[in-house]
Amino acid sequence: MKPQFIEQKAVVDMPGQARPVTDERDGLLVFLGQMRLVLKVSAYGLTDDQAREAAASPSTLTVGGLIKHSAAVERSWAAMIQGRRLDQDHVATFRLGPDETLASVIADYDEAAADTDALVAGTADLDQPVPVPKGVPWFPQDLDAWSVRWVLLHLIQETARHAGHADIVREAIDGATAFPLMAAVEEWAETPWMKPWQPAS
Repeated sequence: MKPQFIEQKAVVDMPGQARPVTDERDGLLVFLGQMRLVLKVSAYGLTDDQAREAAASPSTLTVGGLIKHSAAVERSWAAMIQGRRLDQDHVATFRLGPDETLASVIADYDEAAADTDALVAGTADLDQPVPVPKGVPWFPQDLDAWSVRWVLLHLIQETARHAGHADIVREAIDGATAFPLMAAVEEWAETPWMKPWQPAS
């Protein structure tokens, strides 16, 4: 049986390719949705303990932590669209706590994603200004506002970056790589060059 987080085919079709889009807003949300799904695919078949494992590198990133962090990122940017600021412990967003499960952070990510999508759907104009918070070193100090369009493009960029991080961490855990995981999730037929991932027996 497929994990709960894979039940997004009606929105994204498959993690390997985004579905055709109808307009700019739909395109931005579809590609953001695809990157969310690709990030979650990196967790396919992992246990809670494995989701807490860091890669064999100086990095402390984990698959579970990257998913948890991505939910926090979406909530932070959604709040900025609404003219609010969230007070978050940035470091803690990257850690899957001992009382947290992979299923719980995936469910939370899905909730954050649904909230973002609803917010964007209810935004009449993608040019709506999103004020740049002042006093944040990594934000431009000479710019008054981004647009909702820019925020969506930024979320696509950041989610794709973290999906790549998660791919590397996952491969270090059990050797699973993106396309065999996608093949397992989507139940692709095995070919001479593509064998769907299976858990070690």
